[in-house]
Amino acid sequence: MVSANKQRETAMMYWSGDGGWADSGAGYVLMVLGMLVFWGAIIAAFVFVLRQPSRQDRSAGGMVSAHRTAQQVLAERFARGEIDETEFESRLATLHGQSRL
Repeated sequence: MVSANKQRETAMMYWSGDGGWADSGAGYVLMVLGMLVFWGAIIAAFVFVLRQPSRQDRSAGGMVSAHRTAQQVLAERFARGEIDETEFESRLATLHGQSRL
């Protein structure tokens, strides 16, 4: 025969609490929301790291496009067809300090 004290210990071991918010299911909802926030933060950090250009990309003009030289801008405009060859050569000569007459 099992003692009354042993039965009480067994019952207490599986008892979930005092009937508060944990028993109402809110504990499970908070746990799921917490896990979603946790994994969302992990995935966001991973994506952020992957989207950052490497140092080599930045030196090649990836993130430092604001520091392009005037000659590079002029060459890009010529390549896009915004200016013709005569204007390109004239502006290039002006950049290099040569007057073209």
